[in-house]
Amino acid sequence: MLAVHNLEVVYEDVMLAVRGASLQVGPDRIVALLGANGAGKTTLLRAITGLLDVHRGRITRGSVSVDGADLDTRRAASVVRAGVGQVMEGRRVFVEFSVEENLRVGAHTVGTRGLAEKLDRIYTMFPVLADRRSSHAGYLSGGEQQMLAIGRALMAQPRYLLLDEPSLGLAPKMVERIRDLIVEINGSGTGVLLIEQNAAMALSIAHHGYVMENGITVMDGPAEKLRADADIQEFYLGLGGENTSLRDVKHYRRRKRWLS
Repeated sequence: MLAVHNLEVVYEDVMLAVRGASLQVGPDRIVALLGANGAGKTTLLRAITGLLDVHRGRITRGSVSVDGADLDTRRAASVVRAGVGQVMEGRRVFVEFSVEENLRVGAHTVGTRGLAEKLDRIYTMFPVLADRRSSHAGYLSGGEQQMLAIGRALMAQPRYLLLDEPSLGLAPKMVERIRDLIVEINGSGTGVLLIEQNAAMALSIAHHGYVMENGITVMDGPAEKLRADADIQEFYLGLGGENTSLRDVKHYRRRKRWLS
């Protein structure tokens, strides 16, 4: 179990970005994390994966653990070795490297043992990458780069994969392909924490969901209950009428309830 308990994150010692967030991701589960822009979702992922220092942030309270053992979130390499991988928003592939060089980078923290087998697994999962293994990553389409970013993270064989906006900027057919890949990855035994502005897509494949507001997880429950919830439909699924606004979140503060 990947667990975040009462996490607090501060940037540059002055800006409180996460104010006590908690969530859990089981090894066989897809968990969706929803929230408006600025809610703290990406900061939460950075805190889990050891990337806060790059952004002048630090954890001031709370904990992150895998199977009850605290993660050393000060070092990204330690987090990867503990079985947690991340695909960051915007893909962040090395555009001057070839496809295969990008994939090899993904395995650098876990050593070269079994490298050929790991590459074969990724090429089987992503045939388009196999066809273009010698091409510069910068020449790939946006969808192909997203596949490469996911494949690179999988090279470390994570037990938990954190995805930040994997469908961002992609055509509808590619969004469906990414959706199916997430289900496939989870079906192989990898727990997934999925941040998505496309809430309908996220909740269609998730087992459980959380909603963040102003750095706090204010609501959670089984995905099917969140899909049926009137507030989720109004604020995130676009079913609340023409006057709906994502900024109208005061109702959440008044309700603050946990679905079960």
